[in-house]
Amino acid sequence: MSTKTPDPIDKYVGSRVRMRRIMLGMSQEKLGNSLGLTFQQVQKYEKGTNRIGASRLQQIADVLQVPVQFMFEGAPISAGSTNGFSEAPSPAYVSDFLSTSEGLALTRAFTRIHDAKLRRSIVDLVEQVAAREAEHD
Repeated sequence: MSTKTPDPIDKYVGSRVRMRRIMLGMSQEKLGNSLGLTFQQVQKYEKGTNRIGASRLQQIADVLQVPVQFMFEGAPISAGSTNGFSEAPSPAYVSDFLSTSEGLALTRAFTRIHDAKLRRSIVDLVEQVAAREAEHD
């Protein structure tokens, strides 16, 4: 028997589940308990090893407090398919950034800041630091 590799969409959806779970500070065990699953099953979903069925995906989205569409945002478009979504996919760098521990920590902390002016000041600061870094490259 040959080993079947996970479908790219299953891997992508699994990575979005993982990203959102981590953003909420939720363990695989806690997500599994909420769904009546073991943490190993959650692990398999997150890796794309096991496909997530429609009703299970809805349950996961509910627990993670996102719409089901969130799981597909920025997903790669397979050859021959048409994109029926009205929104453009997120740039790859967004997913790459959010898949790092630093990206998740920064995002989690930033979203806890309620003062819009303070958030804007932080964005300005980061943009200035990035511009200086680019000058030195």
